[in-house]
Amino acid sequence: MPVSALVTIQRIMTRSILQESTMRFRPLPLALAVLVAACAQQPTTTLAKQPVAAPAPIERPSGETPEWWFAAGAATAAANRGDAPAKAKNVIVFLGDGMSIPTIAAAHILAGQQKHLDGESYRLSFETLPYTALSRTYETDSQTPDSAGTMTAIMTGSKTKAGFIGISQVAKRGDCASARGHELVTALELAEAAGMATGAVTTTRITHATPAATYGHLPERDWEVDVEIPARKREQGCVDFARQLVEFPVGDGLEVALGGGRTEFLPASERDPEYPKLPGQRLDGRDLIAEWQKRPGAAYVWNAEQFAKLDLAHTQHLLGLFEPSHLQYEHDRPQDTAGEPSLAEMTRTAIRLLQKNPNGFLLMVEGGRIDHAHHSGNAYRALTDTIAFADAVQAALDLTDAKDTLIVVTADHSHTMTFAGYPVRGNPILGKVHGGSDFEGGGNELARDQLGLPYTTLSYANGPGYFGPSDRQPAGPKRYPHQYSRVQGIEKGRPDLSDIDTEDPDYMQEATVPMKSESHGGEDVAVFARGPGAEAIHGEIEQNVIFHVIAQSVAPLRNELCKLGACDAHGVPVKRPSESALRPAAR
Repeated sequence: MPVSALVTIQRIMTRSILQESTMRFRPLPLALAVLVAACAQQPTTTLAKQPVAAPAPIERPSGETPEWWFAAGAATAAANRGDAPAKAKNVIVFLGDGMSIPTIAAAHILAGQQKHLDGESYRLSFETLPYTALSRTYETDSQTPDSAGTMTAIMTGSKTKAGFIGISQVAKRGDCASARGHELVTALELAEAAGMATGAVTTTRITHATPAATYGHLPERDWEVDVEIPARKREQGCVDFARQLVEFPVGDGLEVALGGGRTEFLPASERDPEYPKLPGQRLDGRDLIAEWQKRPGAAYVWNAEQFAKLDLAHTQHLLGLFEPSHLQYEHDRPQDTAGEPSLAEMTRTAIRLLQKNPNGFLLMVEGGRIDHAHHSGNAYRALTDTIAFADAVQAALDLTDAKDTLIVVTADHSHTMTFAGYPVRGNPILGKVHGGSDFEGGGNELARDQLGLPYTTLSYANGPGYFGPSDRQPAGPKRYPHQYSRVQGIEKGRPDLSDIDTEDPDYMQEATVPMKSESHGGEDVAVFARGPGAEAIHGEIEQNVIFHVIAQSVAPLRNELCKLGACDAHGVPVKRPSESALRPAAR
């Protein structure tokens, strides 16, 4: 089918959605049926031109099933790809956890200003990529999502519930019995089955929601180590993510796993090497680090010095656990006791190791602490971790070729940080607003609210930066960290920020609603892409479509899906594959 026809149909679909947005049934599936009929009338010679089986119209959301999500995502990806061949050899998915569009805008301004350049026009590495889209992040049961369900959508092609990792929406949360048979096949599992090299790199615990969604399956995101699983649930067969990582049954397991969470891999009888007062967390007595080291060509490192001395030529499987829990924020990393590599350094090492496999590789890299800084109400650390994340993307761009490597950069969800006021050009992004309080402008004078008080460009809709007194800090501006138990209302109004250094790294931006942890936001997030298949990243897409763009752009992944019975008569993966079928086939 000609690309022009696909584009025309996509425009019809878009107009239909806009015109019928208030109807009970969304017209998208019907438009996809039109796409199928149109394609069926055309002679086909390549995968991109084959007709795509579209799901029948359904009632939303009650008619949504895991199978429907998979088929709908496949159809959208196929339509977006047009005539593009599946020629990507390697795939790198960069995930900025909580990296909202205001976060990107504020971060590129800060990055430019730190280099004494024009911040407003400065671009982070991934902002230079040629293809962009917006991604809808809602989950099957949640308007504003979490990281578990969103990353599962990106890694499996089906949306699911909040708190679920690698499990479809059919299961009940915390019920492993209900989850059996409803595991979702991940892109990393497909890559391992295809003989590709695989890896996960993160600044969080390697068992945290985002990295766990590349290799794990549980209806509860918090079960990172066995001590967190209730005894009754362990008896039912629930297996924690740390153990799932080490026991990964597909192919020869991950080649690279770099992040934090060291004590989750150690038995309670052992002590952490960096913080001797901290014991391991495992109740089963297993030393999962020692078990990892038994595999051929395995290496394990836990500090910057060991990391720098790695002999990649003789390393086949690399495990790096640089903190008992999450890694340090980029701002705090230089003060780390034992030292830990930057996200860019971990990315370079991961790529160099994975590139040894002639069959190609699939790598996931997460800037996970962007999210944590936002939850803490501290924009400085959120923005500097976003800049460090961009450095990691640049490292990948430098080490790979756009001719054979598909790079996708996106976020799982947003946050409530706002970018507001009318600051003059060049105003420090973390500073107080200078300029007018309306469109009329006010020169370079300090802008003031209706009470005559200054305010900052960045603030939060909710979170621990609320100006009321708490049991930890007095009324007024808060300093990071602010972990309180009780808070009181504001009695004297907003404080005067005239003499407050709002650019201090520990300054916490004002929050309107008091909450111990700032919340996620529900708006769309950005997607950026380069390489074979990247041209399918355009328009506004459902988050699960990202998986299908990847799977349809990498022939080995598509072929594995076909082996699992997921492909239609023309070799297009449109049926949700069975995870139980994958594992015996892989063995």
